[in-house]
Amino acid sequence: MNSRPMPAIQTTSYIQIHPLDNVLVALVDLPAGTGINFNGRSFELLTPVQAKHKFTLFPLAAGEEIFMYGVLVGKASEPVALGAAITVNNVVHAAEDYELGERKTQWQQPDVTAFADKTFMGFHREDGSVGTANYWIVIPLVFCENRNVEVLKEALIGKLGFKKPKSYENEVESLIELYKTGKSVEDILNADLQRSVAARPTSQLFPNIDGIKFLNHDMGCGGTRMDSDTLCGLLAGYITHPNVAGATVLSLGCQHAQASILEEEIKKRDPNFKKPLVILEQQKLGTESKLLEEALKQTFAGLMVANQQQRSPAPLSKLCVGLECGGSDGFSGISANPALGHLSDLLVTMGGSVILAEFPELCGVEQELSDRCADVDTAERFMGLMRTYNALAEATGSGFYANPSPGNIKDGLITDAIKSAGAAKKGGNSPVTAVLDYPDKVTKPGLNLLCTPGSDVESTTAEVASGANIVLFTTGLGTPTGNPVAPVVKISTNTALFNKMPDIIDVNCGTIIEGRESIEEAGERLLNYVIEVASGRIKPKAVELGQDDFIPWKRGVSL
Repeated sequence: MNSRPMPAIQTTSYIQIHPLDNVLVALVDLPAGTGINFNGRSFELLTPVQAKHKFTLFPLAAGEEIFMYGVLVGKASEPVALGAAITVNNVVHAAEDYELGERKTQWQQPDVTAFADKTFMGFHREDGSVGTANYWIVIPLVFCENRNVEVLKEALIGKLGFKKPKSYENEVESLIELYKTGKSVEDILNADLQRSVAARPTSQLFPNIDGIKFLNHDMGCGGTRMDSDTLCGLLAGYITHPNVAGATVLSLGCQHAQASILEEEIKKRDPNFKKPLVILEQQKLGTESKLLEEALKQTFAGLMVANQQQRSPAPLSKLCVGLECGGSDGFSGISANPALGHLSDLLVTMGGSVILAEFPELCGVEQELSDRCADVDTAERFMGLMRTYNALAEATGSGFYANPSPGNIKDGLITDAIKSAGAAKKGGNSPVTAVLDYPDKVTKPGLNLLCTPGSDVESTTAEVASGANIVLFTTGLGTPTGNPVAPVVKISTNTALFNKMPDIIDVNCGTIIEGRESIEEAGERLLNYVIEVASGRIKPKAVELGQDDFIPWKRGVSL
């Protein structure tokens, strides 16, 4: 695969992404009989082709290879005529094998003159990192402590002014009144519940703290020791995260995930760790009331310390951006994802870090990415992780080929290789400086590859643990995914989604599909938006909604 962006040949209604491609992508719904005039070829569509889906540029024999983005993405499972739509009924997944190749690390750095003097306002930590937010976190080391964490949440967030308004309580009151007045089920279902104005939140006691976040999970004991040890590494990633000012950790005492393991993982990530850290063990303290009273006092004291920190200017090189996608569609790889790719190249050029994860969604582009690795050891590490992960999936009767979801398929991503070739565009064109296994920490600037599943919440959770202080998340179908400590910016691949779900989408890249903006222009617009978010001047919708998704990855198979 050519790592340099190729000029796509585009009309108002269809596009060829790469000159080697033997299919075209519909940009609008095309009825059967539509005349196609492309590159000296003229033919009519034999079948209707919905926007985001693909149709053949040449007739295909059974077994013939299909190329998109210049790479193999499938094979015809039966003869496919010229001008016919490709579907799950006539195409199966296929991808090129890969091997250790020559280093291809030369690349054309973008012009960053427009960002040369720009900074963001962040929270500077003693380890040299800079946060885009300032949170206190409360974490259970084992699921047995989840209820106690919830008790702390109920006690703290309202009184300290961090509670989100319950905007639907008045609607429930309206339903209760209708019921009390004898209304029928039909009346209830036909009632017009006018959205009430949200109650004004209580003023914050600690104005320099963005919130207290509670990271419940279902792990820590009862699984494998590897799972509990990995959990400690993940939690250590959050405790040492630049967006976190301090933490309260609740331990039962007898579980696999011991406090000593957590402390070792913290030292691995920050040998001189000095943040306020409260670790309390219920079996040592005795009663629940003793545990919770101590937790309240020590957490409150920690918040007093954390509130002393304030934002100050930081260079853009201190940004570590997680690149994520979920609810992807057939436009993802030609609008929002390559726009993120350009943003990634801009940041890397300025000394920043980006994280490309979701290894099942790199299937088919392994050769290009391994060739882009800075050295042979890094390339072999990447290929080894990919092969091991896919083998584990196949051993359970699955494989990377099973990654596309029903929503992906419905909107044009009919094989994993098609999905992956578009997903990889988020990583831009720069060399791969490091390959990380879950839940390793980013230690090198540049493009980092992080082994995670394609499941967007698990992957976002992992990227933040590895150091992403902001996450950029593209979607074509719409998803509310957020994170407790890192702002997650939602970017739509198409304007219809942006208009349909304005409550969860922040930025629109459908402008690229419509020809109103270039990939480079959209990428630079996104970077300016990121600076505002990183400075706390804009809160993404996921932050406003309190969408605090947190799911650790069990190293069993999850695609």
